[in-house]
Amino acid sequence: MKTQGSPRVVSLLASGTEIVCALGAGRSLVGRSHECHRPSWVRSLPPCTRPAFDVSGSSGEIDAEVKRRMRTGEPMYHVDAELIDRLEADVLIAQTHCEVCAVTADDARRAGGDKGRNVVALQAGTLSGIYEDIRAVGRAIPSEHSAEDVVAGLQARIDAVRAATADKAKRRVCVLEWTVPLFVAGNWMPELLEAANASPAIAVEGPYSSIASWQHVIDADPDVMIVAPCGFDLERTALEAAGLESLPGWDDLRAVHEGNVAFADGNAYFNRSGPTIGDTAEILAEIVHAVGERFYGEAWLRYDDVRPTAAITRMHARACADGASFYTDPASGYQVMTADFLRRRGYCCGNGCRHCPHGSDGARPALREKRVAG
Repeated sequence: MKTQGSPRVVSLLASGTEIVCALGAGRSLVGRSHECHRPSWVRSLPPCTRPAFDVSGSSGEIDAEVKRRMRTGEPMYHVDAELIDRLEADVLIAQTHCEVCAVTADDARRAGGDKGRNVVALQAGTLSGIYEDIRAVGRAIPSEHSAEDVVAGLQARIDAVRAATADKAKRRVCVLEWTVPLFVAGNWMPELLEAANASPAIAVEGPYSSIASWQHVIDADPDVMIVAPCGFDLERTALEAAGLESLPGWDDLRAVHEGNVAFADGNAYFNRSGPTIGDTAEILAEIVHAVGERFYGEAWLRYDDVRPTAAITRMHARACADGASFYTDPASGYQVMTADFLRRRGYCCGNGCRHCPHGSDGARPALREKRVAG
């Protein structure tokens, strides 16, 4: 039974959860989205959302399904309004910026999860928008820390990046937010690039991320390329290397032959509109100017580090296309079972097979060892 005191908060947005915790009000959280994972303790809260379709496919498959659902009006996410009711939530945090990337306020309304609740709909598209969202959450919940203090802390971190990179040569950077099709990161990314003494290699039209052709990338020939797909963690991002390597002219790009391509955790750091923007600015300083090394191995890896994973991805795809049950690992010489074979076998053996399709977190040893070493 609900008692008087702090409002009970359900956050349907990972950045919303992080804002609540940054404000020192984590104790108010009673529910979360399926994507909320930081701080780690929030995983113990009941998830009130889930994707409406399988998001484990390739970038192209995910994009095709998203477009199909947009045409038909089918949801991207399911919101558990009954669970939100049982949790007796007073405040519901969602967003209005993108109908694809995370649960929107309209998703919550259609499911009936907004009834009788204070819905805080975050709208961030710029740094100032993120600061305003932090203030909006601060107004909705009592907090130990002032929203203004949190904002000031983020501004100070970004200013510190600006000062640390001011004497470096300005570099042209292409940040890819998706790979099939190619999307160039917009929103707050150009501002963070500017703070890290860099500029977008490809101009983004309007406030949102925008689609680009591969020829645009070839013509721009950026000094630095960062691959950070929206919703992909670092290991999932590394799998995109194989597809990029197959594009004509990849090896001729300045960023490739000069060793300035990075693969980054887009989900936790590059596409999240909350307190992690301070981290993002510092990561950009690391990648673009080699200022600092705090995030290497956790948030990003160099292209050379993910090439073994890309080779494995290509070999696995070729084996599946040929109907083969195994392929030979290029490093160990061992025979590796394909996902198609494991799927036909019909069960998970629990041994962490590399391509297990049954929910096991299969090992990607070359990448995992590099992350530990880093």
